[in-house]
Amino acid sequence: MAENEKSSMNFSQAMRRGGPGNPGRIEKAKDVRSTAYRLGQYLWEYKFTLLIVFLLVVGYTLTGLASPYLLGRAIDGFIIKKDLQGLTQTAVLMILAYFSTNVLQVISNWVMATITQRALKKIRTDLFTQLQMLSLRFYDQNPSGDLMSRLTNDIDAINQAVSMNITSLMASVLTLAGILVAMFMLDFWLALASLLVVPFTIWFTTFIAKYSRRGFRSLQTKLGELNGNIEETISGQRVIKAFRRNESAYETFKNANEAVYEAGKYAHTYAFLLMPFTNQIGNLFVICLAGLGGWLAIKGLVTVGLLATFISYGRQFIQPVRQLSELYNSIQSALAGAERVFEIIDTEPELTDSPSALTLGKINGAVKFVDVHFGYRQDVPVIKQMSLEAKPGQTIALVGPTGAGKTTIINLLSRFYDIQSGSILIDGTDIRDLRKEDLRRSLGIVLQDTFLFSDSVMENIRYGRLEASDEECIQAARIAEADHFIRQLPMEYQTILSERGSNLSQGQRQLLAISRAVLANPAILILDEATSSVDTRTEARIQKALLKLMEGRTSFVIAHRLSTIRDADHVLVIHHGEIIEQGTHQQLLDQKGFFYNLYISQFKGQQI
Repeated sequence: MAENEKSSMNFSQAMRRGGPGNPGRIEKAKDVRSTAYRLGQYLWEYKFTLLIVFLLVVGYTLTGLASPYLLGRAIDGFIIKKDLQGLTQTAVLMILAYFSTNVLQVISNWVMATITQRALKKIRTDLFTQLQMLSLRFYDQNPSGDLMSRLTNDIDAINQAVSMNITSLMASVLTLAGILVAMFMLDFWLALASLLVVPFTIWFTTFIAKYSRRGFRSLQTKLGELNGNIEETISGQRVIKAFRRNESAYETFKNANEAVYEAGKYAHTYAFLLMPFTNQIGNLFVICLAGLGGWLAIKGLVTVGLLATFISYGRQFIQPVRQLSELYNSIQSALAGAERVFEIIDTEPELTDSPSALTLGKINGAVKFVDVHFGYRQDVPVIKQMSLEAKPGQTIALVGPTGAGKTTIINLLSRFYDIQSGSILIDGTDIRDLRKEDLRRSLGIVLQDTFLFSDSVMENIRYGRLEASDEECIQAARIAEADHFIRQLPMEYQTILSERGSNLSQGQRQLLAISRAVLANPAILILDEATSSVDTRTEARIQKALLKLMEGRTSFVIAHRLSTIRDADHVLVIHHGEIIEQGTHQQLLDQKGFFYNLYISQFKGQQI
């Protein structure tokens, strides 16, 4: 919309400024505990199933801890004593322990994956539902690529951290606790020596976490910006090629890609430090444990089997520490993504139905603007104290230069935006007191920028009224003069359209949009340059069909071709957000004012 004096700030600027309607505050992270708790609430809905998972994890953790104990028992009780029968029985028990561990682990992972996928499905649903509730102002300020990134990349980051890592987290914590208990029960001093590794690991993990969390949060933001750039570049290929801006588009992409590279390098550099560090700590831990245990064994204070058990436990002890380190990085990425998802979910919709909103029944179509004032930005008014009236069944034409405010009037009548002051009435009721769904059901809109979905021609027409039959859709297409070209498509009404209907001409897309409006059978009809993209001959046929459609309906027609509004009951001339002239087509020509100059400039090439 040319007249939309929208904010030009990009998404990252909007996030930093934290203005009204912005979901952001990316630069300033929310409380990590709050985000983790909220993420956990989605899983807590399946608390009884989670209890089963917990019991399974306890089961395979205990069976995993049994193996080192059985190894020590085999050495001290059967190998040294050369008891083959006892050794065989112990070996069978160890095989059963390993087998049980693997089986229980597979089952727990499968159950946990089912739970997390259900939770993620709920998160996606909440996010998508919230996006449907947010106003157009929100979409004016936030790039669609970044919103797509939140629905895909950020949700995927949560998926990667939660789907299999919850069981790993529980198993790691239980394994650490179980090993410590087993060690202290077997030998106090060796167990105490084993604890020396814990403070170093905790300190280093905390140190790394501070920087990796910052890096992953920045990475998710930069990915959103890159996706926005890619989405815009792909959808704008015709313009890019027409103006030979391929190199410029590449440079913009390269800069965004470089930013993702730098953010990813920063985040993963710190993340990767944990693995070699924990490996080194683990090796030193086993060496020290073997040295101390060997000395105690030589002194006769511990047995060889006990030492073997401790070394085995020592190796198992480092494994959950390493897993926790890896999980921490994954969890940081998930929390960064969850923050961005919850920021959208927490955004308050600008336009909401009041608790006492009225249900709109059958309407006559009387429309009245009373001292309406509006601006897309508070300090830049687009509509200034405007008053107008359309009686039931009247056709009101809105004309004026580009940017005058014509489309904004339609946006306000449709309540895509709320006015700052004044009121808009339908049959004497303020539209803010009506349910938005009822209001828009009574409006039939054909916009200048036609949007078609990647579906069949039939379903795109049926979008005007979902319960309509195929025959009703075909009849609507006939009225809109679209049936002829549809019959020439490869599969006629079942032809699948490409994205945005790009396999049709712009005029054909406009005819389908008109068919959709015909099918909706609205009480109030809005035509925003409805015939601007069709040839003169087709325009004449459409005008005839539209005149029939507008019979008995209140109609608002925006037209730059002033010849198309000769039959309008009332013409409003809009300039700088104000009505400067009004009357019938002939009356305005007779006045020889602003409208007259517009009309003459179209047909005689004169300048205003």
